[in-house]
Amino acid sequence: MDNINFNELLKRKWKQKKFVCVGLDSQYVKIPETIRKNVKTKEAIEKFNKEIIDATHDLVCAYKPNIAFYEAEGTEGLTALIETTSYIHKKYPDIPVILDAKRADIGSTNEGYAKAIFDIIGVDAVTIQPYLGKEAIEPFLEKEDKGIIILCRTSNPGAGEYQDLIVEHSILGKVPLYQAVAYQVANDWNKNNNCCLVVGATYPEESAIIRKIAPNLPFLIPGIGKQGGDIEKAVAASKDKRNEGMIINSSRGIIFASQEKDFAQAARKETEKLDNEIKKYL
Repeated sequence: MDNINFNELLKRKWKQKKFVCVGLDSQYVKIPETIRKNVKTKEAIEKFNKEIIDATHDLVCAYKPNIAFYEAEGTEGLTALIETTSYIHKKYPDIPVILDAKRADIGSTNEGYAKAIFDIIGVDAVTIQPYLGKEAIEPFLEKEDKGIIILCRTSNPGAGEYQDLIVEHSILGKVPLYQAVAYQVANDWNKNNNCCLVVGATYPEESAIIRKIAPNLPFLIPGIGKQGGDIEKAVAASKDKRNEGMIINSSRGIIFASQEKDFAQAARKETEKLDNEIKKYL
């Protein structure tokens, strides 16, 4: 799998009509007590993740752990993240792993980030911030076989504070900043065909505009479930001309669907529900 472009892995899943991404936001204190009892933190997180993965693997196009919940548990949490990634690659090598890390810094620092994310943790893709410009994130963009997922229109309520600021773009004219980001990524940053955009389900009108600007880029779509994004509107706005191009993420609504021993079965049920809902609108 090392030589397969992240986007190619996704395309194989899309051909199977799989668009659900399960967010492994495995916050330790929310893991069911039946898993946490009498074991170390690392073991509890690993066991929880593995059971979720085994229960949902045939329904998903990707898994997306958020690094914050693993960093919060120190060495044990980060070790659990590495082991979880390794488990997915060994048992389900056709499923890519996206690390939600939202990294951004100057080039030399990003070299360290890229090494840790791709060589140590071993994921297939990562979320990054565009604020420092293309030159700063070249250490990510040059990873031809990895997915570089750039924040564009995020799902949080305060996203417009900066993303809606009007800027003067040389091609688009006066447009909101998020549109300028979409254009630059699609037309300048994507030389290695490894770029994607984060486009929140909570902003379907903006998503439709971004899809016109970036017709061929995959969208990572957060905001489904607890954040209230509407599936029908998100799919209509975000799908590409092939009725593909979407990584639709749900985290807490799936992995914490039950606090009982049936948590993995409950996660599968919620994943199936989301999968069926998406397919209704393709």
